Amino acid sequence: MRLAVPFARSALAVAIVSTALVGTALASAPESEPVVSRGVTIPVFYNPPAELPSANGALIRTEPLPLGLNLPGLDGRPLPGTATRLMYKSTDSNGLPVAVTGAYIEPSAAWKGGGPRPLVAVGSGTMGQGDQCSPSFALEHPATLTGDTLSVAYEDLAIYRLLSTGAAVVVTDYVGLGATDRLHTYVNRLDEAHALLDAARAARAVPGASITSTSRVGLYGYSQGGGASAAAAEVQPSYAPDVKLAAAYVGAPPADLTAVMKGIDGSALVGALGWSISGFVQSDPALGDIVEANTSAAGRAVLKDLSTMCVGDAILRYAFASSTQWTTSGKSIAAVIAAEPEAQAVLDAQRIGKLKPAIPVRLTTGVQDDIVPHAQARQLAVDWCRKGAKVTYVPVVLPNLGDKLLTNHLAPLLTDQGDAVAWMADRLAGKTTTSGCWKLPVQP
Repeated sequence: MRLAVPFARSALAVAIVSTALVGTALASAPESEPVVSRGVTIPVFYNPPAELPSANGALIRTEPLPLGLNLPGLDGRPLPGTATRLMYKSTDSNGLPVAVTGAYIEPSAAWKGGGPRPLVAVGSGTMGQGDQCSPSFALEHPATLTGDTLSVAYEDLAIYRLLSTGAAVVVTDYVGLGATDRLHTYVNRLDEAHALLDAARAARAVPGASITSTSRVGLYGYSQGGGASAAAAEVQPSYAPDVKLAAAYVGAPPADLTAVMKGIDGSALVGALGWSISGFVQSDPALGDIVEANTSAAGRAVLKDLSTMCVGDAILRYAFASSTQWTTSGKSIAAVIAAEPEAQAVLDAQRIGKLKPAIPVRLTTGVQDDIVPHAQARQLAVDWCRKGAKVTYVPVVLPNLGDKLLTNHLAPLLTDQGDAVAWMADRLAGKTTTSGCWKLPVQP
């Protein structure tokens, strides 16, 4: 089945309201027929084939990816490197095969850390739920601005800084963000972890890639990407033991979605509530009845609208709205979920911190973060330390820069980024680090 008309993918979000709507919106279409999302034509590359390979991380297809921000190098090679668009096979949270897209970048900079060139697998921060928002599409189009959508490639700075160390970078689009056969399962712990680890596997098979099966691999992500990096670090020993993990950078991780939902409600990023709900209903259709029973007509319209939006669109349209406006009872979505054991169980299953990472982790959180709350991120460091993990916990202490404006969430990303990249480069070079868990009791 292929969604091949403008906004057709949004019907997947409306599945929470009416299966009849889904039935009328899904239509078969040739793999060569492009999808249009909010006026943006998604290249046919992003249409998954009917049959997928069996091995996780197996490449399905590749093509050259022109970087939107590129400079000519003195030696004739482009800076920061040469990019390849990817589609590869992964496994979703239900154990089913899924096609995931992304990008691999071979750096122009030499690796000077000893050993084979390493790889950093990057999980992007929140981009949205429309296919035009995918990180790989953003690498080609750093700013997508039409009358219907707004997306900015804010992760490019971190990606390019990592490339400047001489490490190769692979970026995942996650499940359903880019690939046009399903809705993006936003903040689904296992979907994100598998997509990130399988991206590292896929990178080894990219034509012309200099990395090998012996290359050290780092995980890197902030916000949504921090959650993906954290989840991947936890499941790697069982899911991808062949990926030679060296370290993970985990920035502002949404480890406890119950707390995060309360943090983003009424904030500039309240649209992320809709992305979460629609994504979880897709992964667990049984939740549809619960959401249908508790969502007003206005709420259903919002969910449908959000399902094709990028972050910019959602902020411009819905910033500082309260989820109480979307429910039949006038209660917040967090309150509705708390009263529904089945829905609360879904969020509880997404909790990160129940497993011990086998590699060193650098966990950063802003003490004033009111979007992805500081307390639940710090608790993840506590949980891992109690399990004996090697954790470097970095609380970023800044003044309160705003009230639900995203500034308290984004400022730590920028202020810590240089140190985070340097820490990652040291781990990829084989330099050891000690656990900082002993300091945690006296850190904010």
